[in-house]
Amino acid sequence: LCAPSGLLLLYKPKTMATIHDFVGTWKLKDTINFDEYMKALDVGFATRKVGNVAKPNLIISVNGDLITVKSQSKIKNTEITFKLGEEFDETTADDRKTKTTITFENGKLIQLQKWNGKQTTIERELKDGILTARCIIGDIVCTRTYEKE
Repeated sequence: LCAPSGLLLLYKPKTMATIHDFVGTWKLKDTINFDEYMKALDVGFATRKVGNVAKPNLIISVNGDLITVKSQSKIKNTEITFKLGEEFDETTADDRKTKTTITFENGKLIQLQKWNGKQTTIERELKDGILTARCIIGDIVCTRTYEKE
């Protein structure tokens, strides 16, 4: 038997996140394995200590085909503006000079940074209103969790 057509309108399948779902201010709530990740990036002791106490907000905005990601804390602010799929020069919060490409794949914002023969990937994903950033270098994985303000 078929249900009345009005009932079919009540079911809406869960859709994959779009880039616009990432827009807003995100407050860091939890970090796992960040010190090990920074060590793998060759971040010095003093900078790692500062990085471990910084609790940055991420502010993501979209203007046409330009995306801006700002990281703001009481210690340091950074900002990148880019077009998806186009490589650009980035100076990271720990002062690495990288060639960075950011893509949007399967609902994830994927940031690939390359420098001095090394590379790291930051995968940002939304689930249940939480932004999770997985920072990966080699076999080291750091997870940072953000809630929308």
